[in-house]
Amino acid sequence: MSELSLNKIRFHNGIWEGKITNAPTTGARPDIQVRHLDQLVDGVALKEGDTDSEWDLHISVPSHAIADGVQSFVIYDGASDSKLGDFTLIAGEAAADDLRAEVELLRAELDMLKRAFRRHCLETS
Repeated sequence: MSELSLNKIRFHNGIWEGKITNAPTTGARPDIQVRHLDQLVDGVALKEGDTDSEWDLHISVPSHAIADGVQSFVIYDGASDSKLGDFTLIAGEAAADDLRAEVELLRAELDMLKRAFRRHCLETS
């Protein structure tokens, strides 16, 4: 379980922005990872925030992820492999209360659980 917290600021011009709080004040940069289709996303930037325990997070959405359908991005604390948050893009035929977004998020969380289970099996064998 991560002690980090993530708050969304905005999504503008293809960049998702948020604020990481409760970071250790040792000055160590948090290990933030973003996954789309269980692949790491490039274009993740962290900048020091207003206080020692805050970091500004900027995620550039890759152009290949802007496509028809539901595209889910999951934000993790890489140190604890814990989910901090997520965001979803829906393009093409838009539908209110679309269940496809929920299914995509479930798939992303299942991928996270599979990785954690595999790592646990390797560590205990």
